[in-house]
Amino acid sequence: MKSCILAPLGACALSVSIAFTAAAAPAKTTAPAARAAVRAPSGEASIEALEHRFAAAFRARDLSGVMSVYSPDVFVFDLVPPRQYVGAAAYRKDWVALFAQSKGPIKFDVQDLKVVVSGDMAYSHSIQPTVWTSIKGQPVAATVRVTDVYRKVGGAWKIVQEHVSVPVDLATGKPDMTSAP
Repeated sequence: MKSCILAPLGACALSVSIAFTAAAAPAKTTAPAARAAVRAPSGEASIEALEHRFAAAFRARDLSGVMSVYSPDVFVFDLVPPRQYVGAAAYRKDWVALFAQSKGPIKFDVQDLKVVVSGDMAYSHSIQPTVWTSIKGQPVAATVRVTDVYRKVGGAWKIVQEHVSVPVDLATGKPDMTSAP
């Protein structure tokens, strides 16, 4: 990893991605293990299901459902201050505030979800467009980029780290809240 310090950022990210993807390559299995893999959902499918449960809970303003996908020791860089949230209790307050600042239906989707699993660890990235109405009646739209890290504990996947961001125009310092590719 020391070579990444002096390498261009893209090369570093590529080498980390290649290493993680290579580690996630399936190993040869015996026939009973292969049959068990068919019965049990893959890590990718389980994480996709977790993201769908999260999306449904967000749209329903179900705070418990939203928080159910996070590990108690989750670490989050969210879009809004403070700089970081450490632990589910701290992050829960962020969600309480978000729901209190909006009214009516929430439109939300998880798009372009890509998941990589290696053993009991995984990561994903996705685009998440959201539209709601502020308590003042103003429409609010944001399309965020989300990167999650998951750990499988006791047979269940939980988000242990989350990073939410939007692109920023460096010339103006203004965020692009509805970014498009």
